[in-house]
Amino acid sequence: MNVVEIMTLGFLTEGSTCGYRLRKKMERLNGFARPFSDGTLHTVTGRFVKAGYIGETFEVVNGRRLRQFHIEPAGREKLIEELKGADGYMVSDITKWSIVMSFLSVIPDRADRDAVLRRRLAVLDSDVRRMYSDGMEPIDNDLITDKYRRAVIAVHDAEIEAERAWLMGELGAGAAKNAESASGVEA
Repeated sequence: MNVVEIMTLGFLTEGSTCGYRLRKKMERLNGFARPFSDGTLHTVTGRFVKAGYIGETFEVVNGRRLRQFHIEPAGREKLIEELKGADGYMVSDITKWSIVMSFLSVIPDRADRDAVLRRRLAVLDSDVRRMYSDGMEPIDNDLITDKYRRAVIAVHDAEIEAERAWLMGELGAGAAKNAESASGVEA
């Protein structure tokens, strides 16, 4: 499932809405740096209606026919399944992760939510603090002298530490051990 699909189902768990408002919510969450078209949303909602993930009703507002969408039980279950299985780029790419995390509360079982958080923590505990050369070899950050690249590293490191601290607090005692288990790394 892609981020537009997750946001579609995720926002509809909060209540029914029309396509225009749904797209506006998505833009606020995803930012304008990665815009998507009305056609993309129309394609997703059409496919999801056919799949039984969402339902639609029509209202007349100011003489215009307004299409309202709502989540169906199958759509909620599909979203929960996707969120519980979030891995790979969905937990390592910050934009995708932000969208996954925005809807984690939809997962009813805390242990299932914590498993996703542990996968993210494992990513943060990996080699994410390094810049890479064109040949994809890690560069020793201490050897970087350009002040702007050093600033990128400093900001990135601060973000990682802040998120890592939040995750550790959310997961409680034993979070580091669980993160190691999720990543397959031994202490």
